[in-house]
Amino acid sequence: MNSDIADPATRKPNIVLRIHYRFPALFPILFSHSLMIALWSLATEFGNIPSFILPSPYETLQTLSQDNYAWGLNLFVTTVEIFGGYIIAVIFGIAVAFVFYWFRWIFVWMFSLFVTFSMIPKIALGPLFVVWFGYGISTNVFIAFVISFFPMLLTTLRGLREVDPELLELVHALKATRWQIFTKIQLPNSLPYIFSGAKVSSILAVAGAIVGEFIASENGLGYLMIQVQAVLDTAAMFMAVILLSLVGVSLYLIIIVLERLLVVQDARLD
Repeated sequence: MNSDIADPATRKPNIVLRIHYRFPALFPILFSHSLMIALWSLATEFGNIPSFILPSPYETLQTLSQDNYAWGLNLFVTTVEIFGGYIIAVIFGIAVAFVFYWFRWIFVWMFSLFVTFSMIPKIALGPLFVVWFGYGISTNVFIAFVISFFPMLLTTLRGLREVDPELLELVHALKATRWQIFTKIQLPNSLPYIFSGAKVSSILAVAGAIVGEFIASENGLGYLMIQVQAVLDTAAMFMAVILLSLVGVSLYLIIIVLERLLVVQDARLD
């Protein structure tokens, strides 16, 4: 039989096609970022803008060679705070969502309390966190956790409730155990929602860590930004923002990779 007209279900994936399809997707990303840097460079070169307002890309990169900023230490501290607070938020958010789903009475009595607490501006609680936990990485990890926790709770709950009722009736009729229903149906069904919440929480975790460093820190990129702001060292501020963005993007890319590994993707070439 001609392989070109073989049954599509038995045909092996076209690896070459996938490679040629996916790699061009990097071009718009590289182009948009390169364009932004080019416009930034042109604005500083021909826009007659003082460097303390908008430093050039070269001046910004030059700050990396200066030891007085302690880039390595500050980047490490901020990364630990972001990833630490985020990981705790993901684990705790998913766990609480499972408890709320399994035990309806706990959801009825406790969910409103979580909603009320999530509506409190976390910046307003920052001074209290300093009084309770003091200065340091642990306080900023906690602030990142508090800010990024609620989206994980909401999206996981939504995913657990989106299971087709007819499918649940079928597996109940087949005498499936509660654990089998959870592991084979509810958990796989909720994964797209969990990863959606994880992406939102990653953004909030970055914001939470920086808020914590603005309020209660002796190290970190946010702390460094406060220090250099006093002397109008805008180039160092820009570099801190760029490094902070790279940490956030790295976390986001990790989530995307895990999502592609764990969530069944649509076979179509979108």
